[in-house]
Amino acid sequence: MPTLIHQRVRECRDGKYSKSICRVSSGWVVLGDVQFVPGYSLLLPDPVVANPNHMNEATRKTFFHEMSLVGDALLSVTDAVRINYEILGNLEPALHAHIFPRYMTEPEELRLKPVWFYDWDAAPSFNLDRDRSIMDAIHDYLQKRGLTA
Repeated sequence: MPTLIHQRVRECRDGKYSKSICRVSSGWVVLGDVQFVPGYSLLLPDPVVANPNHMNEATRKTFFHEMSLVGDALLSVTDAVRINYEILGNLEPALHAHIFPRYMTEPEELRLKPVWFYDWDAAPSFNLDRDRSIMDAIHDYLQKRGLTA
């Protein structure tokens, strides 16, 4: 069953997805649709699979390793104090990893809670003019470490 994840991966392959940051061995690093925490990114596997259990061991290790390296990039290029990683797959039943930088500047009532407590409808939407600099910084960090394809 095609999902939004399948669609986004196709758009990344075709060079038509404006939120695409770069290709890595296991898939695509993209910026999130909303940016309630600046730098919110995702890792989309290519090829798309339902969940990590549908990957062979080597591919699974690469996916999770690259996910953590996107977190390293965010720690390096933002003022984030930690990274939250989440893989749910409930609304879109295809593997995709959410990578959330967390900041001391977040509202106190939200800072220590899961990001799902944010009002996603009120969050700033992706804006290429505003977000290009963080996308470039993430790309450059990963490229310097030989991760971009």
